[in-house]
Order: sequence, then C-alpha cells, then structure tokens
Amino acid sequence: MSLPLPPVLVVDDEKNMRRSLQTLLGDEGYGVRVAESAEEGLRFLAQETFFMVVTDARLGGMSGYDFLTKIHSQWPDLPTLMITAYATPKLAVEAIKAGAIDYLAKPFEPEELFHAVARCAERHRLLQENAALRSRTGENYSLEKIIGESPKMRELRQLVRTVAATDARVLILGESGTGKELVAGALHALSRRKNENYIRINCAAIPETLLESELFGHERGAFTGALKQKNGRVEEADGGTIFLDEIADMGKPLQAKLLRFLEDGTFTRVGGTEELRVNVRLIAATNRDLVQAISAGEFREDLYHRLNVVQFNLPPLRERGEDVQLLAEHFLKIFRATLNKNLNSFTPAAGQKLRSHHWPGNVRELRNVVERALILETGNEIQPGSLPDFTSEQRLQKSGQMISAVGDSLGAALEQKERELIHAALEQSNFSLTRAAEQLKLTRHSLRYRMQRLNMKIAGHEID
Repeated sequence: MSLPLPPVLVVDDEKNMRRSLQTLLGDEGYGVRVAESAEEGLRFLAQETFFMVVTDARLGGMSGYDFLTKIHSQWPDLPTLMITAYATPKLAVEAIKAGAIDYLAKPFEPEELFHAVARCAERHRLLQENAALRSRTGENYSLEKIIGESPKMRELRQLVRTVAATDARVLILGESGTGKELVAGALHALSRRKNENYIRINCAAIPETLLESELFGHERGAFTGALKQKNGRVEEADGGTIFLDEIADMGKPLQAKLLRFLEDGTFTRVGGTEELRVNVRLIAATNRDLVQAISAGEFREDLYHRLNVVQFNLPPLRERGEDVQLLAEHFLKIFRATLNKNLNSFTPAAGQKLRSHHWPGNVRELRNVVERALILETGNEIQPGSLPDFTSEQRLQKSGQMISAVGDSLGAALEQKERELIHAALEQSNFSLTRAAEQLKLTRHSLRYRMQRLNMKIAGHEID
C-alpha cells in the first residue's frame, strides 16, 4: 500500500504567482502549501513533510539562491525547482550548483511545470517503495533459519507452517536468545502478506513516553518536540505484519489502547481525533511469565487473551540435546567465512564442553561463544581452550536456579546438579571415564550407568 503523496511547497513573494501555481498544481491533484518568503518556507519545512519545493529566484528578504543552499544543507534529498523571470545561462548554473534539480524561465508552459513536478512525485514514490522493500528484505527470514532436529524443534517448524497461512494472532514465549524473532519472521515470510511490510518494534528498547507515538503516530504539536505529523508503525505495516517484541514491557495505559486496536484495527494518533483503520497481522513475544505479570497487576488479562490465539513455546537450548552441536557447526560455517579462517570442526573434547554447558543465554550465547572461539583458535580445529570457562554463565545459572527453584521439581534440580558434577570431573580428567569415576568415588560401570540415565555422551567414546 502506497502512502499518500505529501504536498508541494510553493515559495513566491508575488501573491498572484502563488495563487496561479497553487491552482495549476491543485488541478493536477497535488496538495500545495504556499509561503511568501524563504524564511516562512524554512519554517514550513521544519514542521511538515513535502515531496518537493518550487521557489522563485528573487524573493524579499533571503534570496531564492540562499534558500536553495539552506534546503540542500538541511534536507539534501528534497528536490527543488527554481523559477525566475531573469533567466540567463549563468543564473541557471548557479541554481543547479545551489541544489536545484531544474530551472524554469518565465513565462513557461504549464506542461513544463507539470513534467518537472511529476518527475519528483515519481521519485518520491520510488523512494517509498525502496524503503518498504528494505523493510521486507532487511532480514532473510525463512523456515530454514530455524535450525534443529530435536523433537521439539521439528514440532515447532510444523506449527509455523500450519499457522503462517492464517491471519491468526500469535504469542511467542521463550527465554531470551531462543529465537523468538526468527519464528515471527518465518511466520510473515510464509504468509500471504509476505510481499507487504514486516515491521518490528522492541517495546523494551523505546521509552514508555515515546512508545505510543512510535506505534500509532502523532499529530503536529501533540507534545513538546512534535514539530510535524508522524505516521505510526501500524500505518507502515498496513497490509502486512507487525511484530511487538518484549510486549510485557509495555505500560498498562498503552496496553488498553492496543486492546482497542486489536478489536477492529482502529486507532488515533497521539494528539489527534481522527479515527484511522489499518489491516495488519499482529505477532507478539516476551521472555517474561505473563501469568505472573497478570497476577502482579502488570499486564492486562483481557489483552493476554486477545494476543494468545496461537501460542508458541520455544524450548531453551539446554533442553534440545544434540541441537547444540548442530547449531555450533552452523555458526562455525558462518563465521569461518566472515573471519576468513579455515576451521571445519570442533575437537571431541570441545564438542563435549559445548553440550555440557547449561546455556543461560541460549542460542544467542552459543553464537557468541563460537565466534569468540574462531577468533582465538590458531589450530585446525576448535579446542576446549578456545572456549570460555563459563564461570560467569555458571554464576548466572545458579542465580536463575535460585530464583526459579520453587517452580522446579526436586528430581529435576538433582539431575541437573549431578550432570554438572559429572561434567566437571570428566573435564578435569581429560574426559577419561576411569579417572573421572575415581574422582567421583564411583565405579566405571556406575558412572557409565549414570551418564546413560542423564543422556550424557562423550564424543569419540562409546558408552556400553
């Protein structure tokens, strides 16, 4: 959907000329604003959006040439057409140097004016289309980007295929770094809206006082600093998809306005009274427990039910088994190309170290770990020494476990602790089952049995 064309700004100190240009351009379907001086024109430019400026060369006060220079300095992409009754080759050169895209000598035929204005209008539309295209293709979202062969990830991809074809609202839940944005992008890329805009807003990254304006837009003068009307992101997403990440960080007053928007697609800009309507698909995500947020009075229950038509629960990396190795190898291929390093694999010990880590930062943490290892590694394979010792991450894990201990079963907590102790012993014994068993005061058979029960494996070693 193309946004409406902004008006033309006409600047001329002759009243009759202003009226004549306003009538000519208005009859062609263009919106027109007129100013009688360069100074007034600069004020309009600071407050409103125009797709071009038409100005006389000789004005009372600031000259048209100085006006052109200021426009070119402050709004370098704004095309300007100069008109003058004193046309000479020298003045034409001066106008072009000052930033004019064209130069008309009085008297001129209306067709000459229409041709110049039409070129600028088409240029503005092309810039709009390019911006929309960049919005849609800035990220290469596809189902193939959701990597993993664990049962939960296979189920996730199938659910994406099923839900993408509909316009159902989606709520994506999961810890930070589990790939919520990838799922949202894939839902749009596989939908019938894929050729329209995909707009993303991180609700936690924008101050609460500005988030409403960012989402729904504002009218000129709505608040201090609102010098011109601004379209909201929902208008940019009209016909496409809008993704609200970290929606639990949205304040309750704005939640109420979003609830109304979800009912029928209507909204008003901040400071406005006109009711506007768009057709967008909304996808929301958060890493917070929304039920807990509702109980704490921080999130509206009715909004939760509006959003929660289809729910995606993304598994943490620690529950995805061999996907850790699969993802690590995927990131290794990416970074070895960008860093120009000839490394093709991890040593068995390095792979075991990756698989044994708890990954509190999930896939995002793994990506960073692989990039760091590739930078530090000097051999032909990633060695355990090029991986971090995960001391800080283990502290984060323990802190997180203390916070969530009430929700964990005793059996799960004990299993995790047992896994950590076994891994630590294996690492200290250079992954020798015999020495690790001695350190843990177990028989080799007992250690092997415990590792089988915990689904722990050591690459390069068979466990009977």
